[in-house]
Amino acid sequence: MNILVTLDSNYIKPLKVMLKSLFLNNQKESFTIFLMHSSIKDEEISNLNNYINNNGSQLKVLYVDNSCFSNAPSHLYYTKEMYYRLLAFKLLPDDIDRILYLDPDILVINSITNLYNNNLEGYLYAAAFHDIIAFKEINKIRFYPYEISNYYNSGVLLMNLELQRKRIDEDSIFKFVELNHVHLTLPDQDVLNALYSKQIKSLDEKLYNYDVRYFTYYKMASKGKWDMEHVINNTVILHFCGKKKPWKKGYSGKFHSVYKHYEKLAFNQK
Repeated sequence: MNILVTLDSNYIKPLKVMLKSLFLNNQKESFTIFLMHSSIKDEEISNLNNYINNNGSQLKVLYVDNSCFSNAPSHLYYTKEMYYRLLAFKLLPDDIDRILYLDPDILVINSITNLYNNNLEGYLYAAAFHDIIAFKEINKIRFYPYEISNYYNSGVLLMNLELQRKRIDEDSIFKFVELNHVHLTLPDQDVLNALYSKQIKSLDEKLYNYDVRYFTYYKMASKGKWDMEHVINNTVILHFCGKKKPWKKGYSGKFHSVYKHYEKLAFNQK
């Protein structure tokens, strides 16, 4: 299985925790981890490579030189790194037809086989949207001209690279950012939804992009079905969305103990 991550040195520690959860709960699988970056130090890459090899998988590093996006508009809060996820198909090997992008602030707590093998025929991506009424209505207003039905979260993206190479035009992405940068809240996610929302296959958020902030909402909306036991046994991906992160001091979210469990395993590795 091919996994894509894009990050800088600040997220190497949570990346290791995410990968540990992925490896432990998918022991029958072998992974190729593609890391896209522009600034991680060689010694950090070497350490990460050893970590991944020790877990029976391999690391492939794609260094992104600034010249790769020389025509891309960037602004104070929107750096060139925001394009890595959107234009990964340009830099990944041509013989790869699909890859699963994962944010480093997630845990994979069950098998990802069904997610990875999802039928993508005719779709650029498969992703989940968070079905929270207030959240949906705000984004419908923000993206009114584009008539999007759902605002997809870009933290978990199953990518149809073969189709992306045919349909996605980097110039249209750059043009959109140039024209709309003042209004972008989450730059790459906003671009993804404005330009490609209608070409994204919907995934069940409670299975594949469970926002841990909304445990009570999910439980109530399902009339008690999605309690803690059901989540642990069925949810594939827990996503620690938002500014508060479980590796930082003072975090007290519902799934903090679950995260600390995998964090301990990740850094007690022999």
